[in-house]
Amino acid sequence: MSAAFFALAGVLDLGVSLSELVRPLAFWSVWEALGRLVFHLLLAWGLLRRLSLCRWIALVYCLAALATYGVVLLLALLHAPLRFPPSVVVGSLFQVPSCALLWYWLRSTEALLVFRRPIFGP
Repeated sequence: MSAAFFALAGVLDLGVSLSELVRPLAFWSVWEALGRLVFHLLLAWGLLRRLSLCRWIALVYCLAALATYGVVLLLALLHAPLRFPPSVVVGSLFQVPSCALLWYWLRSTEALLVFRRPIFGP
């Protein structure tokens, strides 16, 4: 499930980022969106292969996403006079509940048993 979350998050981020771009497409914006997709897919691949380093990267990612997107949702609930792009709104609605569940599971003892494989070695 954790690998599926990161793969879906990467594809969703790419789709929303590309839909926000103005025409003609800015090369650097497309390059940045593809870079985020590659990061998500590599992390999903590492979680699928049960690499312990990827578990730690996923934990840090989830904690950072909870903090940043949680602040965005709090500002939106308090009716702050800020305008958020659609990628931030969609990202926060997807990332906050997913990362909360994933962060809780990645810290569990079951996750320690699943992610025993080191990044280097057998």
